[in-house]
Amino acid sequence: MLVVGAGDPLHAKNTLFVQGNDPMWEKLTPTQLHFMWQMQLAQWQKTLPQQWTQIIMTILDIGVSYLWLHFLLGVLGVFP
Repeated sequence: MLVVGAGDPLHAKNTLFVQGNDPMWEKLTPTQLHFMWQMQLAQWQKTLPQQWTQIIMTILDIGVSYLWLHFLLGVLGVFP
């Protein structure tokens, strides 16, 4: 499926992606700032479970690798 503007600089204004606004650069009203905060919070809530899963899997992977290396070096007699 072809999405107009996806990676196409000629149709960059027709993209479906949200462009972030820098509140320090642009003067935004309190309502606009509140809306931006709500959207950012919704994005965090959406991605947080996936990030936690990745963090836990990384920790488990490091732990298993450490135990396997410790076991392997113990079998080879490197550790007394």
